[in-house]
Amino acid sequence: MWDSGESPALLQHNLRALDLDLQALNSAALSHGHVDHSGGLPWVLEQRAGLTVHAHSDILVPRYSERKGQLEAIGVPEALRADGMNWALSSEPVALSAHVRTTGGIAERPYPEGGSDHLFCRRDGQVVLDDYGDDLSLVLTVPGGIVLLCGCCHAGLRNTLATLRRQSDEPLLAVIGGTHLGAATRAEIDAIADRLQQEGSPRLYLNHCTGATAQHILWGTFGERLESFSTGMRIVFD
Repeated sequence: MWDSGESPALLQHNLRALDLDLQALNSAALSHGHVDHSGGLPWVLEQRAGLTVHAHSDILVPRYSERKGQLEAIGVPEALRADGMNWALSSEPVALSAHVRTTGGIAERPYPEGGSDHLFCRRDGQVVLDDYGDDLSLVLTVPGGIVLLCGCCHAGLRNTLATLRRQSDEPLLAVIGGTHLGAATRAEIDAIADRLQQEGSPRLYLNHCTGATAQHILWGTFGERLESFSTGMRIVFD
């Protein structure tokens, strides 16, 4: 399981609609520590006690969103901070199965991040702009190459791709997920398009925080190689 949505009710609905058996789950991973990606996980752990949850070492750093001058806590639910949690925390790449691994932390970030000016975290007792230090993605090994599966890609898509390329030279067949380009400049979106073309123009299955404007601009370059990827859709790589 890659992230869990914001609430147990939503996750349960989707599991039923997709006819997925939670008992078949053998591990879980979080892309980062925001509640809209981790809020359903406490319910999962009630059903599957002891399930290993993989994440970056910074996943438990308190995180906030500023709304009308007030800070609202948006980090992982308190239940995930309890003693007895079976965390597997690492800033290094970790294999979750024979064909799935994490990127590990995106330590080098020369390019713009996928950030927002209203998101904060607490570091050394001070509330500061969120550095998204916990952001990571998944790498799937499929026939013919690899697939990058993002959560929000707060670390920045170009930074994430650069980290991926330091780890692997296999062909990149697709990028899937949220890429947090809602506030990105046109210059950055164009630079991402150029970078993806250098990768051989992988298929793009984008959703969540990517933003409609960014998808429209990227569609101008990639055409039908880009699809909006909504809840319930399936992709088969064969």
